[in-house]
Amino acid sequence: MKWSLLTCTCALAVYATAPSLASASDYHHMHLTVSDADVGAQWYITHMDCEPVAGRSSAAQCGDTIFLFFAREASGPSVGSGVNHIGFSFTNLDAKVAALASAGLELEGPVRDIPNLFKIAFLVDPWGTRIELVEHAGYLGFHHVHLSSPEPAETLTWYQHVFGGERTRLLDRIDAVLYGDVWLFAGAAREPVAATEGRAIDHLGFSFPNLDSAAADMKGKGVEFTMEPREITSTVAAKIAFVNGPDNVRIEVVQPPR
Repeated sequence: MKWSLLTCTCALAVYATAPSLASASDYHHMHLTVSDADVGAQWYITHMDCEPVAGRSSAAQCGDTIFLFFAREASGPSVGSGVNHIGFSFTNLDAKVAALASAGLELEGPVRDIPNLFKIAFLVDPWGTRIELVEHAGYLGFHHVHLSSPEPAETLTWYQHVFGGERTRLLDRIDAVLYGDVWLFAGAAREPVAATEGRAIDHLGFSFPNLDSAAADMKGKGVEFTMEPREITSTVAAKIAFVNGPDNVRIEVVQPPR
């Protein structure tokens, strides 16, 4: 399946805020679909404890991960696509849930304490992105991306093979690939999953210090590029490309300005 090209210049102003890059890939950004980009950014700043991005009201900085927002109607929620939900971790989940409830947010259910894991709860943002709230000491803030796949183990292997990261198990219980402080999980899909493009979670973002070199390596591994690396400029120069991940998960690969 080939993806249509989406305009990406909206991300340029915040790429310069990315943390310094390692020699391998880093988890870089989330790109969500909302009805109003400024409102979307403010919702995550207010409720998920993200930080404003100077000069960019339509973006939020959540730890080392940039959250960017498309202003358009989503074609569907995150659930049902290849990216089921994302997760944030808080020091005291009971207190956080109480604060969210006081702010008028409706959760899917009460806080649950999962034995030998941690406390969790779920809510859906106003535009259809499902969010898991967890209490995981040592990994606060933006915590994870949870994929949905008919072959979850093979999917995690693909991400580790293409983007590096540490193949590990969360608390020796859940298979994962760890990128810095961001966990990548994959759950078994009960039904065929939809492509992410146009849905509440439109795409994931990884970064490399040298995109041309990384692209050559990815092509050698059989990765499908839906947009070849190209330089785009605003006040700074950056390179971007798009690839097609397992289960039609759209992935942007960026080389932020040095």
